[in-house]
Amino acid sequence: MPCFVGLDKRYVTEIGLTARTSTGDPEGEVVERSEPPSADELERRLERLRGEVELPIPAASAVKIGGERAYRLARRGVAVEMPLRRSRVDALDVIAYTGDTVTLDLRVSSGTYVRAIAEAMGGHCRTLRRTEVGPFRVEDADPERIIPEADALAALEPR
Repeated sequence: MPCFVGLDKRYVTEIGLTARTSTGDPEGEVVERSEPPSADELERRLERLRGEVELPIPAASAVKIGGERAYRLARRGVAVEMPLRRSRVDALDVIAYTGDTVTLDLRVSSGTYVRAIAEAMGGHCRTLRRTEVGPFRVEDADPERIIPEADALAALEPR
């Protein structure tokens, strides 16, 4: 399992651009409302998030703070300053933009919090779907066939 956790990931997410929430997703309380960005402003926000980035880890994450999971602290209303996490955003492409929402295709390094990207854009993740882990893609998945461990590890070897 450790061989797969550290692999790069690919996601598709829909981000609501008119409200930030306490959890970075629809489950949280709205903490800030804003007008949707223009297309030019959206592109400026996206450009700042490509490449090497350093963003705060979401308070609703499983990261341990003082030995306790951050999401447990957040649920109790304990405010903590969340540490920054350095990650790499290789691709951040717009699939659709309605003004209020943007749908993005992201290729990121392991450890990247998509909710932190949504927060940095001034919004929250409405939906989030992981579509790739390393060389493994959702569209190649077959519920009738489990890949033998040796074949899965062989797929990780450089070509």
